[in-house]
Amino acid sequence: MVCMSTDPLPVSYSIVVPLYNEQESVPQLYVKIIDVMDAIGEPFEIIFVDDGSKDGTFRQLSEIARDDGRVLVVRLRRNFGQTAALKAGFDHSQGEIIISMDGDLQHDPAEIPKFIEKMKEGYDIVSGWRVARTDAWLTRQFPSRVANRIMARLSRVDLHDFGTTFKAYRREILSEIHLYGELHRFIPALASWAGASIGEVPITNEPRKSGKSNYGISRTIRVLLDLVSVKFLLDYSTKPLQLFGVAGLFCLSGGFGIGLWVFIRKAILNEGLMENHGPLLLLGMALVMGGIQFISIGLIGELLARTYYESQNKPVYNVRELRGRRGTNAGRPDPPRTAGAAGR
Repeated sequence: MVCMSTDPLPVSYSIVVPLYNEQESVPQLYVKIIDVMDAIGEPFEIIFVDDGSKDGTFRQLSEIARDDGRVLVVRLRRNFGQTAALKAGFDHSQGEIIISMDGDLQHDPAEIPKFIEKMKEGYDIVSGWRVARTDAWLTRQFPSRVANRIMARLSRVDLHDFGTTFKAYRREILSEIHLYGELHRFIPALASWAGASIGEVPITNEPRKSGKSNYGISRTIRVLLDLVSVKFLLDYSTKPLQLFGVAGLFCLSGGFGIGLWVFIRKAILNEGLMENHGPLLLLGMALVMGGIQFISIGLIGELLARTYYESQNKPVYNVRELRGRRGTNAGRPDPPRTAGAAGR
């Protein structure tokens, strides 16, 4: 007698959708996703994350999950924000490819196959690009375009649209990224540090059919502050002294230069220091003190970075794959990957 395995098939795709007060959109969104994923014909799951909704969103999601075993609903205790909601969805997903999208129907589930086809070309991340946006120009489009250009320049990731949630990821990429603040939009930039390949597909930007947008122009300020944090993480997280040290040496050089010039004027021309050069002398002293502080901050940062990487054995490099006989030996111990090893 042949025994048939009852183990469920591994999940190929996880669709992660954060929701906040979207009760009008939930039924239609669910039906559209199901229609698209059923047509693809591979095992999938849908992770709905209720980010502390105050309307009937959770009730509707619960009814859907009760009737469809492919649906998991993650309900957060309060409204933590989109980044936290996405992180919760990523943590509870099982698919090899994870696709995130908004729950307000501005992202069309019919475009999911575009992301899947692009991922099959070998990309680690595929990001949507809202070519023709339908939201307000002054409060949404203009700030977004400015922020996208700054992000592309600083992160050296050639994307037109960092802000859209509509993206596809390989699981191993997300497992290496810690999300907080507004960092979900910076995942491609953070993943680029590990050598992830990033593609882009054009998507439509449907007008919002119901409810009210939860985003405004004030969010741009928070995004720009997070951009500063991301730039530091990408370029200086393992070498903070190179950032603060340069500023410190610049200040010290300026301060010593001013001091030398004032000393020469005093020694040769016998000019009064405070009478003739008081403000300049104070500036020189401030530059010297500032330079010492910058270098001190850099040294403290170096100590913190080494403690962070070495205490957690956090890798300072990322291996895409191993090939050859040694690469198939899964039982061998991993080599140490601490910050101290990076400079050897």
